[in-house]
Amino acid sequence: MTTSRRTLGLIAASAGLLLALSACTATPTPPPAETPTTTPSPSEEAPATPEPLGPREPSLNLGAPWSVAFVRNSALVSERDSARLLELTEDGEVREVATIAGVVHGGEGGLLGLAVSPATDGEQPEFLYAYSTAAEGNRVQRFPITGEPGSLAIGEPTSIIQGIPSASSHNGGRIAFGPDGMLYVTAGDASQPELSQDLSSPAGKILRLTPEGEIPSDNPFDDSPVYSYGHRNPQGIAWAKDGTMYSSEFGQDTWDELNVITAGANYGWPTVEGIAGDERFVDPVQQWRPADASPSGIAIAGDTIYIANLRGQRVRTVPLADLTASQDHFVEEYGRIRDVVVSPDGKLWLLSNNTDGRVDPRENDDRFIDSGLIE
Repeated sequence: MTTSRRTLGLIAASAGLLLALSACTATPTPPPAETPTTTPSPSEEAPATPEPLGPREPSLNLGAPWSVAFVRNSALVSERDSARLLELTEDGEVREVATIAGVVHGGEGGLLGLAVSPATDGEQPEFLYAYSTAAEGNRVQRFPITGEPGSLAIGEPTSIIQGIPSASSHNGGRIAFGPDGMLYVTAGDASQPELSQDLSSPAGKILRLTPEGEIPSDNPFDDSPVYSYGHRNPQGIAWAKDGTMYSSEFGQDTWDELNVITAGANYGWPTVEGIAGDERFVDPVQQWRPADASPSGIAIAGDTIYIANLRGQRVRTVPLADLTASQDHFVEEYGRIRDVVVSPDGKLWLLSNNTDGRVDPRENDDRFIDSGLIE
């Protein structure tokens, strides 16, 4: 749908929380460089005071936020440790929608990925899908969405899939609807690397399900939700306009990865990590040292992949025209970045993640930030 420029920029503006920052800094690899900005001269056709350039950040003070999903002009945000589902409204309000029952937080587990059911432009999605850790393992639940933006609510949950192995680390957790209308779920290896190669286990896989939780008849393995395997801890999935699926994945000590995902493919973990040149496995199209990466959520807008990085504390862009190239933005400016998401009006928003115990929080962390990378 097409919305006004007020859409999510007003989350903070109406609350008096916006800060106009300097133009974003792009860091090519390897040497960093400032990206120049220009300001048009005043004229009869242009306003005397141009709009602020660069990112804008409301001070939301979120607690270990993990994922964002849009319901028209409102953003729903999950908090991992508290299991709270929050609504960030168009007029600047931050309100609690619900606390998801039965969530067990421990280490990297808790309330993780969010997705909403596909909807026609201008219409409200019917369901919210949430990935969370419960006593019996990781699960995906579906909740009816009720109310209007500004007063959203959710109904009773229905189980879509449960019993995905969980642990204090490597829980995966990203969920998204593909262009085929199917629900894709990333599952980590739950710190049991051997499960990634075990097709009888959902751990270390990308799963594909119908919106009701059934196994699609055209999945690559009979009577199995497994779409691809040999993953360690994938936390980002997105699709280009041509339908190609991409995923970001945490490596162990050597290489983090960007992969092109195809049905039935084996990505090698734990036998290999990164680009191995082993014909038994599919190599990543790009890899990075964990200190500069630890990639989590990804988004695709136009001809660019946007990747949120935790330990690397940056947003990395990869052009679809050259999957071996990349450029870095906001290096250490906002700390750890958990998710990147494109809003209904086409802006790229960032979700910082500095309150989960890995680093010292910054003032007003955690935040939902208009990156300014897409205007």
